[in-house]
Amino acid sequence: MRLLLVVNSFASSVTARNTVVVHQELSRRHEVALVETNRRGHATRFAQDAATRGVDVVIGFGGDGTLNEVATGIAGSETALGVLPGGSTNVFARTIGLPNDPVGAVKMLSLALDDPDNTRPIGLGKVNGRYFCFHTGIGYDAAVVNVVERRAAIKRWVGHPLFIYAALKTWLFKYDRTAPHFSLRFGDGSLVPDGYFTIVLNTNPYTYLGNRPLDLSASATLDRGLVAVTFRTMQALAIIGSLGAALRGGGVKASRHLDEHIDVSHLVVEHDTPFPYQVDGDYLGETNRLEFLHVPDAVRLVVPPAALRSS
Repeated sequence: MRLLLVVNSFASSVTARNTVVVHQELSRRHEVALVETNRRGHATRFAQDAATRGVDVVIGFGGDGTLNEVATGIAGSETALGVLPGGSTNVFARTIGLPNDPVGAVKMLSLALDDPDNTRPIGLGKVNGRYFCFHTGIGYDAAVVNVVERRAAIKRWVGHPLFIYAALKTWLFKYDRTAPHFSLRFGDGSLVPDGYFTIVLNTNPYTYLGNRPLDLSASATLDRGLVAVTFRTMQALAIIGSLGAALRGGGVKASRHLDEHIDVSHLVVEHDTPFPYQVDGDYLGETNRLEFLHVPDAVRLVVPPAALRSS
């Protein structure tokens, strides 16, 4: 089997040593080419070229942003997607059952590659033409990611405390909590006119706090449509209560402060004033309009055998 290993050497958990270990493990039974990214969008171009050449599997070894780019590059092709955790959080890798350690994860991936039954089609989300693997954050969530990315040089060393700092700073000084930031119109005609921040999920959990998953909706799976969870207030008690429920597991509960739409195939988010958004953890700036689609069977994913047995 021909593999392309796409490595982001700047990612938090990627080192020269574990890159060698990963490459050696994959090369035991497969023909493996290795490329390194050095700028945003680079992984997508590598993946697109590999799909054009008929490479069997492209493996993203980096953070969630690297994985997003690889998935975007091969979506719609016969080339399969492999995942290795190399970032600080590695949401998607952990969601599909891989350990957060790349050396442990590559052993599971190598076993999965031995059996074609471990590769299956999955759905992806798409926003303004760009695919996403696990979520898109709109509003407050994206503003937090923006603060984190402005301190990217220390993200590798600080990790989760940086996100906590960014969340508090954004809450206190960088996000208007007095008025809604956008409206949401769903494909079924329903409307949420007063969104403060929204998470559009393709998988669950939304993220991890250390080893604890932040579980927003059990309905967000790779085999169903998207889930949109919208906070209709920025009142601290409402936000903390919902996030506390998410940490306890079982998902958040819809209320007058929180809207949940499941199995979403089409969604438009818009406002006269631009609002921030992020895709799979990458901040993409501000916009007046986002259009979401769910794309079934968008990519073929190599899934660890244990995860397949539990799905």
